Amino acid sequence: MKLASLKDGRDGRLVVVSTDLKRCMDVGGLAGPDTLQAALDDWSEARPALEEIAERVNAGRGEPFNQAACASPLPRAYQWADGSAYVNHVELVRKARGAEMPETFWTDPLMYQGGSDSFLGPRDNIRMADEAWGIDFEAEIVIVTDDVPMGVSAEDALGHIRLVMLVNDVSLRNLIPGELAKGFGFFQSKPSSAFSPVAVTPDELANAWRDGKLHLPLLSSLNGEPFGKPDAGVDMTFHFGQLIAHAAKTRPLGAGTLIGSGTISNKLDGGPGKPIAAGGVGYSCIAEIRTIETITDGKPSTSFMRFGDRIRIEMNDANGDSIFGTIDQVVEKYEG
Repeated sequence: MKLASLKDGRDGRLVVVSTDLKRCMDVGGLAGPDTLQAALDDWSEARPALEEIAERVNAGRGEPFNQAACASPLPRAYQWADGSAYVNHVELVRKARGAEMPETFWTDPLMYQGGSDSFLGPRDNIRMADEAWGIDFEAEIVIVTDDVPMGVSAEDALGHIRLVMLVNDVSLRNLIPGELAKGFGFFQSKPSSAFSPVAVTPDELANAWRDGKLHLPLLSSLNGEPFGKPDAGVDMTFHFGQLIAHAAKTRPLGAGTLIGSGTISNKLDGGPGKPIAAGGVGYSCIAEIRTIETITDGKPSTSFMRFGDRIRIEMNDANGDSIFGTIDQVVEKYEG
C-alpha cells in the first residue's frame, strides 16, 4: 500500500496511491481518518479500510496522482530522530578532520533529534539565506513507527515499522563544527528536511525489505548528473530495529515517530567509495566526496550547493519503476 498527503491545511489530505504512482483516491469519508497521523494513531483500525481503497485505486479508480501537489507524507510529526547507521560515512568524515573514531561507534548507534514541525514537500525549494553555510543534501531511508514501548528489543522493534519513505536531510555543513564544539548537538545546522511524495508499507517492498534493511540502490543526481547509487542494504551497521530500540531505550515512542538511517554510504574493496564516473557507486551527500578529496588530495575540490542547484532523490524497483516518487528540489535564496 502507498500513501501520500496532498497539500491541504497544516497536516495535508490523506490519499491512497496506486502502485504505479499514476492514480490516487481520497480517504476522507471512506476510511475514517483524513490525515496520515490520524491513521497511524489507530493503525489496526485504519489499515483494513485503507487497503480496500488501495484495491480500488489499483483497479483504475480515483484521480490522476500529481507528485508536485504533495506535502511530506507527514507534513509535521511528533518526533524526527535521525541515526547514522552507515558507520563508514562517519569514519570518513572524522578521518578527514583528523579525529579518531571511538570503537563504540560500531556497537552503539549515533542519533540526534531533529526539528519536525516544518517538513518540506518533495518538490518544495530549499530556501537558504547564505551559500556560505555549506548547503548539502543527504539521501537517506526513513521509517515511520506506530506506538513503541520503552525498552523494546531490536527484534520486536521491527514489528512496529508501519511505513518506509525517502528523505533529503538537508545539512548546513559549515555551521556544524561550531555547534558541535559547544557539546550540545545540532540545531541551526539542521534545517527542514524533505520527504518522498509517497510512504509505503513494508510488504509493498517485497523481498527488497528484509532483516530491517531496504536492499535497493538509492539514486541521487545533482544538476542532472548522477551523483550516487549506493545500495541501502549494504554496509548498514545498524538495521532499523536496532535504531528504534536505541531511541526507545529510556522512553516510549509515539505513533508517527520518524527514524532515519543516516547518509547511505558504501565501501569499495574495503576502502572509500569512488564517483560513479570512476566506476564506483558515488555518494549520498557532498560532504562524503569532499572528505575523500581531503584524504587523498589534502583539500576538497567539490563545492557545496549553490543557489539554483537542483537535487533529485529516488529509488526504483527491480523493474526500474519508481517506488516512492521523486524528491526534486532547487536551492533558492531566502529573502525573508
